[in-house]
Amino acid sequence: MKIYTKTGDKGTTALFGGTRVPKYHGRIEAYGTVDELNSYIGLIRDQKVEQSIFDFLIKIQNELFTLGAMLATPPEKEQLKNGKERLNIPKITAENIEDLEAEIDKMNEDLPPMTHFVLPGGHTTVSYCHIARCVCRRAERLCVALSVDETVNEHILKYLNRLSDYLFVLARKLTIDTQSEEIPWIPQKN
Repeated sequence: MKIYTKTGDKGTTALFGGTRVPKYHGRIEAYGTVDELNSYIGLIRDQKVEQSIFDFLIKIQNELFTLGAMLATPPEKEQLKNGKERLNIPKITAENIEDLEAEIDKMNEDLPPMTHFVLPGGHTTVSYCHIARCVCRRAERLCVALSVDETVNEHILKYLNRLSDYLFVLARKLTIDTQSEEIPWIPQKN
């Protein structure tokens, strides 16, 4: 299989189902940003983290590929002519969202209560979490914008919202794990 097809040389790409759209189309922006997020999650996973976190990040990465495939499939192309689903893969469901919530709750048990916003940083791994969180929020915003004109599965929006929360709490946990300092944001008066 060749990696290059030359079909996108004029600035278009194909969604699942064959519909060609400009590379700046909302669906492309949304799933492209999800792909960027997935790469940052991989960067976090490549750091020295507990095995349970490593395993959960692998789960998230797999779910992000599924989420991207869902975004790459326009609703009118979800079914083949014979009535079967075009995407013959598990979809993002409420259970995936509940898994994120359970991990958030588990990590939060050992964290001190938040009294202020915190400045991103303190350790490279923590910073990667904050970058991933920001990219996740951008992916979420792009999906919300796409949902104004096109159908977007509601679980995609909820999943991305919860994933950004997970990444924030993971950053806080990794701050403790790396024995780094969590610096609160305290507005300075001029």
